[in-house]
Amino acid sequence: MSTTFRNIVLATLLLTFVVVVLGAYVRLSDAGLGCPDWPGCYGHIIGVPDTDTELAHANTNFDRAVEAPKAWKEMIHRYFAGSLGLLIFVISIFLFRKDKYGQRHVFAGVLLASTLLFQAMLGMWTVTLQLKPLIVMGHLLGGFTLFNLIAWQFLRTTSWKPQIDLSLAKSLFNFGIVVMLILIGQIALGGWVSSNYAALACVDFPKCQQSWWPTMDFKDAFILWRGLGVDYEFGVLDHPARVAIHYVHRMGAVVATLAIVIYATRLWKYTDAQQLLKTNAMVIMGLLLLQVCLGISNVVFKLPLAVAVLHNGVALLLLFSIVVSVYMLISARTSH
Repeated sequence: MSTTFRNIVLATLLLTFVVVVLGAYVRLSDAGLGCPDWPGCYGHIIGVPDTDTELAHANTNFDRAVEAPKAWKEMIHRYFAGSLGLLIFVISIFLFRKDKYGQRHVFAGVLLASTLLFQAMLGMWTVTLQLKPLIVMGHLLGGFTLFNLIAWQFLRTTSWKPQIDLSLAKSLFNFGIVVMLILIGQIALGGWVSSNYAALACVDFPKCQQSWWPTMDFKDAFILWRGLGVDYEFGVLDHPARVAIHYVHRMGAVVATLAIVIYATRLWKYTDAQQLLKTNAMVIMGLLLLQVCLGISNVVFKLPLAVAVLHNGVALLLLFSIVVSVYMLISARTSH
């Protein structure tokens, strides 16, 4: 891959991280409906209403009164996301063209562009469907997916191909895929917690509601679709349903933590002198420890905004670190 392609992909990867973290900040600061329309904000493509005339017009023609701080948070996120979209389309064009080996990567280009378009639609539906939890969770997963698709293109520009035993590479690769899927499931649960405003349903740790098995409503907690026309800002579930969501996320964290620890240990133990994989295992363990501490801090310190946003960012980096290991393992297999 050319140096130009590599630099564009790296810049896009960094911008994607910023967009995902900004999205978390918007959601967690309750600014998801800061602009009740899309793609503009109270009919403004540039900026938000600020003059007396504009404010009067906006407050008359929209159901929500203008809250400038929330509106600006939402629009800044959209501006960053729009810039990201342009860079991703540039990458897709590069992938459609022949590289120095005479190959085209059409599938990768189409997948990247399609994911971007679907993510944009989810962003629109997040607003037009008034923070429907399924859409908000899907938007979170879409951002994580987009980041790792771009990351995969960046990894293709590297020479990270450790030489290890083929059967071991296959075994670790298969295990890595399982661990990656478990972590994605846990991230989805985290999105469900956030979109249903269940992060503080349990305010003590390690117990919940001073009990190892509090009163919970699982039946109502995981209804994915509740129809149209419902405003989900600040949640619609009763407390027992929110407790059930929070509790399941905690249990998922235990499963994910155990799976990641076993995987990282195997990467470290069985790859002998392959320093790349050993370093990767250390990064995975470090990010996992940080993520667990952040999750506990969210409960103990009553969901500080900075900690909650960082919890999202570290989850993305943790998934990325596992994707890196999977890439190196598949590269090791194909290099034999």
